[in-house]
Amino acid sequence: MIKPRTKSEEKRIQILNAAIALFTEQGFSNTSMDQIARQAGVSKQTVYSHFGNKEDLFVGAVGCKCVAHAMTGELFEPQQDLHLQLLEIASQFTSMIQSREAVRVLRTCMAEAETYPELSRLFYDAGPKHLTDMLSELMSKLDKQGRLRIPEARFAAVQFLKMVQGELQMRLELNTGHPITDGEHQRYLENCVQMFLRAYAA
Repeated sequence: MIKPRTKSEEKRIQILNAAIALFTEQGFSNTSMDQIARQAGVSKQTVYSHFGNKEDLFVGAVGCKCVAHAMTGELFEPQQDLHLQLLEIASQFTSMIQSREAVRVLRTCMAEAETYPELSRLFYDAGPKHLTDMLSELMSKLDKQGRLRIPEARFAAVQFLKMVQGELQMRLELNTGHPITDGEHQRYLENCVQMFLRAYAA
């Protein structure tokens, strides 16, 4: 049975959704906590009771999108069917990075990289680094269990994530459309997982 959300949790989600919408529509620097409160339909005091400052709110919004796409710790615990687990990680990860919010957040960070480089660091720590850390831990566990031979867990994690991004990520960043069909994308991910397992076979 799913536990119903409390009013506080509901307001937190409203704030996060309002924040990510405004950050990506008008940029981080041009978005104020007042605007976020108005869009979320809550008081400014409520926003500050959940998030100490705008930077914390940005990090929370990025983390919220990871959770929404099931990129949580449970997904990165060793499972019996390793092939299926890696394919699920690849599918959830690419689904997340091609979401409208993820693409727009990345473009926002790139647009403000010169004037607000701290924003890129916050995004990297809350998103890419966090996911890479979890996948690195999985790789380390699989090596210790003897299921794969992975001398450099973080190298392997980065290799896997960058490989599954493939052509799709570049096309999304450059806004060239989505020429890859679901079938082609799934075949590509399957091929990546097979290649990765062969490369690190025990």
